[in-house]
Amino acid sequence: MMYHQLTTDERYTIAAYLKQRKSQAYIARALGRDPCTISRELKRNRRPDGKYCAARAVKRTSRIRRESRRKWQFNDTELQMVIALIRLDWSPEQVSLWLKKCNILSISHSTIYRYIWYNMFYSGDLYKHLRQSSKKRRKRYRSPDSRGVLANKAHISERPLGAENKSRIGHFEIDTVHGSRDQHSIVTLVDRKSKYTIIGKIRNRTTDELNRKVIQLIKKQVNQVKTITADNGTEFHQYEKIEQRHNVTFYFANPYHSWERGSNENINGLIRQYLPKTISMASLTQQQCDQIALKLNQRPRKRFDFRTPEEMFYGL
Repeated sequence: MMYHQLTTDERYTIAAYLKQRKSQAYIARALGRDPCTISRELKRNRRPDGKYCAARAVKRTSRIRRESRRKWQFNDTELQMVIALIRLDWSPEQVSLWLKKCNILSISHSTIYRYIWYNMFYSGDLYKHLRQSSKKRRKRYRSPDSRGVLANKAHISERPLGAENKSRIGHFEIDTVHGSRDQHSIVTLVDRKSKYTIIGKIRNRTTDELNRKVIQLIKKQVNQVKTITADNGTEFHQYEKIEQRHNVTFYFANPYHSWERGSNENINGLIRQYLPKTISMASLTQQQCDQIALKLNQRPRKRFDFRTPEEMFYGL
């Protein structure tokens, strides 16, 4: 027979019968309960003076239930696995769904979040591996582009179909990400289909420095980069030099239409987890940029059924 815990009404009924000096056997028969249930209830919830208080019993039982829900329903080995994946900067949702997909552990992302906040309360640092909120911009839809007009540039509408519908690897979006007020920055290239990311350190925001780094980065990809979509920033005004060095075509989005380069905007937001806008990038090295890119490229993505951008890009 399935056991059901005593209800609040039943506890108040027990208290009323006890005041009438009824026996435990009588109370059990009146409530349709096993006498052992009544006996256990009285042993657990009598006051120090021996009297039974229904209100005190209800309050104590509610507290025990709350505390039991707070306990983590996984062992230490499973907990360490979750922590290790969070330290790789995976999101709780990525951790939860990947572990479930691999039949390793069934744990909800909300439980992982609760553990992270619990860890933070006790001076832990797991929360530092969570995403930061994306930046908010003032959109100037009706404002003219004040950064100069570039002649002969190819408009985004002219991109090949494989770039437009994200059906082919090799069609990238490009942007620069700045730190504090000095000139040190990074340039990011993101493949539209696979979200594979390339990051390069640039010493200043001139076209010469950007071209130097982009040419270097594309060379390492061995003809994997076919097109690049940029915004209208002045740092891209010498794009033809990159086209001349590599078999790649530049296309330009509409001014202040950041959503036309949504892949790049999203990745830049993730990069801010490692490079907040308030810090200087003067001491940042290319090796560190490669490490950040590696973390992003080896992070499983829900949209790819938890394959990684690296697997998607190289067809693994």
